[in-house]
Amino acid sequence: MNSLDINKLFREKGRTLGSVESFTGGAFAKDVTSISGASHFFKGALVTYATEEKARILGIPYSVIDEYGVVSQEVAGEMASRAKCLLNVDYCVSFTGNAGPSAMENKPVGEIHIGVAFYDKCQVFSYQLEGTRNEIQNKAIELAYELLAQLVNNNN
Repeated sequence: MNSLDINKLFREKGRTLGSVESFTGGAFAKDVTSISGASHFFKGALVTYATEEKARILGIPYSVIDEYGVVSQEVAGEMASRAKCLLNVDYCVSFTGNAGPSAMENKPVGEIHIGVAFYDKCQVFSYQLEGTRNEIQNKAIELAYELLAQLVNNNN
């Protein structure tokens, strides 16, 4: 599954997509929009790299961030759900994690969480990936494509 496949799937199903990214730094949105026709389904992206922007832009309570950390299932779910509303899309994918090179919040390098908000649901998927910073980011994007394809195909 890649950006071309996602482009085709979302256009065929008539669904819209948005993203909110932290450790991927907008790489998912860049990849999706590298394919002609993405404007038919991809409505926008937010990059909330800094913790304070997750609170300020997305409205994630600091109590959630303080309790679980930004590298958590809870924050991934909040990111996806809140950005889905802000972007007014059918599906919104979020990325939070630690791509390295060192531990963050006592969480190991490679711990990532991908949230997908759709309709009135939100699911979060957690992984422990290995590789360089770029490899972890790229693997996360590939995983997101797979998750989106499964969810779109199973929820239409």
